[in-house]
Amino acid sequence: MRLLFIGDIVGKPGTSAIKEILPVLVSEYNVEFIIANAENAANGLGLTRKVALDLFDSAIDILTSGNHIWDKRNIVSFIKKEPRLLRPANFPDGVPGKGSIVVKTASGEKIGILNLSGRVFMGALDCPFQTAMREIDQLKLETDIIIVDIHAEATSEKIAMGWMLDGKVSAVLGTHTHVQTADEKILPGGTAYISDIGMTGSFDSVIGMKKEISIERFLTQMPVDFKVAEKDICLSGVYLEIDSMSGKAIYIKRIQKKPNT
Repeated sequence: MRLLFIGDIVGKPGTSAIKEILPVLVSEYNVEFIIANAENAANGLGLTRKVALDLFDSAIDILTSGNHIWDKRNIVSFIKKEPRLLRPANFPDGVPGKGSIVVKTASGEKIGILNLSGRVFMGALDCPFQTAMREIDQLKLETDIIIVDIHAEATSEKIAMGWMLDGKVSAVLGTHTHVQTADEKILPGGTAYISDIGMTGSFDSVIGMKKEISIERFLTQMPVDFKVAEKDICLSGVYLEIDSMSGKAIYIKRIQKKPNT
């Protein structure tokens, strides 16, 4: 299976990058399935129904999220009805939406996707490690091809998740920090790993936001209204090849692509 996972989409520049760059990557890598983290796709914070539907219309199969998923309140009613939009599975019981799903690709293969949130320097949620084991046990009843989005701040927490799940899932892919790391690898048990996929949006920015405003915040420690930056657009992601019989990853490649390159 040939799969593309796109890093955190930030605002209109990020969604524009999807429309302009994604078709090129799909053709270049003959991609069969696409996942993207979209928790910042609506004006840089949160996600709306309209933006989510636009992303699905752009050939993305599954949207994952993280700690900003509830920043736009109208997403609550949408996530209740839309199984293709995931929120972290380790939110407390009773929270709208689901944290995992098994879907069929166009070729009929089943793939499981699990969304988790870290806890180090993040919100106080249920344990992502124990949640992961429970969710994976259920996903494995249907498929051995499982992709995990660990949306977390601390690299140590992501790496620990990768080692714990090595040999149990196809890939453990980090999101949230918006900065692509250079530690992509196939772990000994056959699990693809990277600490952070990176960001899709403006690179003339501070993790997607206008740099002047971010600098002001650091200089003064006063509240500011962050605004999405618009220049130097780039799509970040990883391309994966997974053995459909065993569910083990056989290839992982970092991608950063700008329009017309």
